[in-house]
Amino acid sequence: MVKNLTQPVQAVQGSLRKSEKCISLLQSPLSNALSNPIDRDVCSEHLTISGSHVSMHLTLDGKEENNLVNDATRSNGKEGTHIESCCNEYVDRPLTDDHCKEPCDCHQSASCCDSLTNANVSSPPRDWLDMSSRANVPLADVDKVRCIIRNIIRDWTIEGQRERDQCYKPILKELDRLFPSRSKERPPSCLVPGAGLGRLALEISCLGFVSQGNEFSYYMMICSSFILNHTQAAGEWTTYPWIHSNCNSLSDIDQLRPVSFPDIHPASAGITEGFSMCGGDFVEVYNDESQKGTWDAVVTCFFLDTAHNIVEYIEIISNIIKDGGVWINMGPLLYHFADAYGPDDEMSVELSLEDVKKVAFHYGFELEVETTIETTYSANPRSMMQNRYFAPLWTMKKKQKP
Repeated sequence: MVKNLTQPVQAVQGSLRKSEKCISLLQSPLSNALSNPIDRDVCSEHLTISGSHVSMHLTLDGKEENNLVNDATRSNGKEGTHIESCCNEYVDRPLTDDHCKEPCDCHQSASCCDSLTNANVSSPPRDWLDMSSRANVPLADVDKVRCIIRNIIRDWTIEGQRERDQCYKPILKELDRLFPSRSKERPPSCLVPGAGLGRLALEISCLGFVSQGNEFSYYMMICSSFILNHTQAAGEWTTYPWIHSNCNSLSDIDQLRPVSFPDIHPASAGITEGFSMCGGDFVEVYNDESQKGTWDAVVTCFFLDTAHNIVEYIEIISNIIKDGGVWINMGPLLYHFADAYGPDDEMSVELSLEDVKKVAFHYGFELEVETTIETTYSANPRSMMQNRYFAPLWTMKKKQKP
């Protein structure tokens, strides 16, 4: 019997409404995102892998709500993964409830509910060139979906292997060097803030760590749940990631080429028991007394510059790492809120790399290893334009208290 900690019914319905809208963007013929029809329950908040034990701690309106239900249908008799979802208020805008709960063919009548209630009535296919028939999706949401598709390529395709080798492989080598003796009975713990679609966190788990990925974006969480929980085989799904990229294409074939994903079957990758994904703002979730001195290692990859206040990030990382624990960081300082000048915009603290390291030293870290990695980020390998980062990669160790 598998026990799942889930949200109350009303909260689940609200999450499903958000998820259905996001997934509809991935399914829509307008975006040409996924060529395979999605006929599974991809809107579930249960982040499980092959019948895992799921624990979801959901913060709703400042109160933590837990509700126990049994879900024997998800179990296949295997010891599963503990997936924790700490869901706070997400930065992504709320999505309206304009989809039916039952799966509908995107090419059917605009009134899905009518077609379900009267199966004998057939509707003519939509003319997708008719602007009046298109859903009114904000351009900001469309851009987020396109970003997610590019991250699918980075994290979960053969085409993204080169970027993963540039960014993830050095981190995995450092973890292997720093923790040579990893006991299956008491494996070391590793937190991955800004986990995105979860590939790095999964690779760390496969290395023998109790790994937890943390992600703030609802879009990322929906997609990572879909890949981790609803994939039955490698290469099961197909996307056309560059179909909207009209610039710097060498040929039409390059722009229209399909890419299959995922490149591996996540449930068969050899994860360590305890692998989990936690949804919520890094500061709100981990700036808590219960997290103090919890983690043997923290890995941040293309994460530090997502902060409003990078000093706060470093302080929290120092607090949650055990004495003698390690912090591995890789990524540039392209501060996400640097160009926000509106009256309602929050602050943005933008430090140089030199000053970032000084702050880390102030909070008890010692620099052990530092190098520079040349890499791209979610780039089209066949594009005539390639933006490259010369990103620092360091390993810092938290000092032992006397």
